[in-house]
Formats: sequence, C-alpha cells, structure tokens
Amino acid sequence: MLKEKTDLFGPVVDIDVLNLKSLAARAKPVIGPGEFGYISEGSDDGYTMRCNTTAFDDVKMLPRVLRGVEQPNQQTEFMGVQLDSPLLTAPIAGNTLAHPSGEIGLAKGAKEAGIMMAQSTFASKTIAETAAVSAGAPYMFQLYMPKDWAYCQYLLDEAREANAKAIILTADSTLGGYRELDVINHYHLRGKIANLEGYNTGQCGVGAGGLFKESMQKLDLALIDKLAAYSELPIIIKGIQTPQDATAAIEAGAAGIYVSNHGGRQLDGAPAAIETLPAIAQAVDQRVPIIFDGGVQRGTHVLKALALGADLVGVGRPFSYGLALGGWQGVRNVANQLKNEINIAMQLTGCQTIADVQKMTCQTRFK
Repeated sequence: MLKEKTDLFGPVVDIDVLNLKSLAARAKPVIGPGEFGYISEGSDDGYTMRCNTTAFDDVKMLPRVLRGVEQPNQQTEFMGVQLDSPLLTAPIAGNTLAHPSGEIGLAKGAKEAGIMMAQSTFASKTIAETAAVSAGAPYMFQLYMPKDWAYCQYLLDEAREANAKAIILTADSTLGGYRELDVINHYHLRGKIANLEGYNTGQCGVGAGGLFKESMQKLDLALIDKLAAYSELPIIIKGIQTPQDATAAIEAGAAGIYVSNHGGRQLDGAPAAIETLPAIAQAVDQRVPIIFDGGVQRGTHVLKALALGADLVGVGRPFSYGLALGGWQGVRNVANQLKNEINIAMQLTGCQTIADVQKMTCQTRFK
C-alpha cells in the first residue's frame, strides 16, 4: 500500500486489491465495529446474502476458442450513456460511515473508473454535492418513496437538476429486514442523512428502521407513471425477483428492471439474485435494460450475470470497503481490479465485446 495523502476528497490511498473478497477483513478495523456490522450484515441468518455469492458457482461458462479475440473491449452503452465497463456502484446509504468523503469520494472514484454511479436517498451527501463532483459523469438516483409527496418532488427536482439518467425506485424495502448485528451493537446511523436534512428523519442517530418508517409502505404500480410524469426521467424498478413482477412493471411503464434482493439484507430465505435472473430476462425479452446486483465479487461473476441477461452489473459492499481503505482512489482501485478480471475472462471465453458476452452460453441449474 502506498503512503496516504489528502486532497479535496479527504484521505486518499492507492490500495492493492488482491481480490474483492479480501477487502472486508482489511476494512473492518478502519470502519469500526458498529459501522462495519451495518454495512456487512444480511438479515436474519444471512442465508440469502451468502447464497448471492455461492450461487455463481452453479453457473458454468462455456469458453470458445479460435475466435480471433485480442485485447477485448468491455466498453458498453447503457440508456444512451457510454461506459468503460458494464459496472455500477450500487446505491448504499450513508457512505461517510466508510470514509469522510462519503458519496463525493464514491462519485469521484466512479468517474475516474468510467463506470456508472447510483446514489441513495439516504446518502450522507446531497444530490447537488455529488453531482458537482460527477460533473457530467453518468449518474442515477435511487429513491425510497417518501410518504410526503412534496418531499418526493423535491428529491426528483434535485435529481433532474443533477442530470440523473434515471430514477431507481426501490420496491423491496417497505421496511427494514431484521439485522441482528445492529441489535447487538446498539447501532444507529451516525451523521446526517443529507437528502433528508430539514425533514423529520434528517437527524443524527436515526436507526435504519426509523428511516424506513418515513418511506411509503403501500407501494403499487401506479407510482411508476406518477414518478415518470413528474420527473420526466426513466423509472427503473429495483428489487425485482420474479418474472411476474418484471412483466407487470414494464406494462406499467418501467423503463428498466433492476434484479436484486438488496444484498440479502431484506427477506432471508429468498433465492440468490443470480438464480432469479434467467427467468426474469426471458420475461423481459430485451424490451427494457436489466440491472443486476447481488454477491458480485469476481470479474467472472460479472460475465455470468451479463450472459444470463443483465446489461449493467452493480457492486455494493466492495466499493464501500475500497472507499474506507483508500477514499476515491480505493473505489477506482476496486473497479480497476474488476475490469482487469473481466478482461481476462473475456479473452479466455472468446468474447471480443460485451455483446459477445451477452451471447455466451452458460450451463446452469436455474430455469
């Protein structure tokens, strides 16, 4: 690890990333026990969280040879935006838990890596602060639907002003999953929830459950059109885990489907996200783009998700750990490690482009 320096984005370190899995143990003493527990844990017994990663073992890529592949190109387009790699920083609340720069550091790292960023409603920096750093880099805003429509309008106005490419409506979190480490640690989110400052949950020491209580529990398909009409932005529905919900969302006007089980932090006992992807992709039938996240720790995981129907692949916790260890540079280091692994896997599977990856044959037990 190189010597730490400080810039406008706080402490910055150019970290060595052996692999994404190893980052958690390195970041734990830096982040602190309560914060690390909040970031790292799944709900209940953690079954779904663990399966998110282990289920990738049940997807086998069939490599092609003699395909004339040299220097694979992982650039791709998502919703009209050119990206250096089909990667997304999945939205995570309160990134100052990991590093003082929070979402500003995350945005800077994503911009330098040429990948897409998504910012949470419960971010520790405002939409405007993040947008100033992104400065035209691809950006999406993730919305926990507030009970207060006027406040929702405020958030949508801010996202539109920030040139967000889309609004990601999270639909699987009408309340928080039962997370025992938070109970054991008596943990409450520290610092401000910037986008809610001035609102009655914009206080220090608010638990995740308290935040969810300020979000609307009774979500329905009519929200898609309501949000689209007001924001004039594409609406992507996050938390889709069945083909039926994907079809219903598209028919209600969704411009994208986000396959996710919230990193195993909500319903424990749900299948791994990668298990649900093939059937959902078949139902979507390329009518709208698909984002995927859940347990991604390797470049081969990214290829498998793309081959099974994804267009963009989100990574959550490893970017938080990279942020904790190196600030924005750590975020870029994590992205670059994944990009390197993607490049190797593309070469060895005979894929010159991401379009080739999406046509790759995989063997899987999933239906």
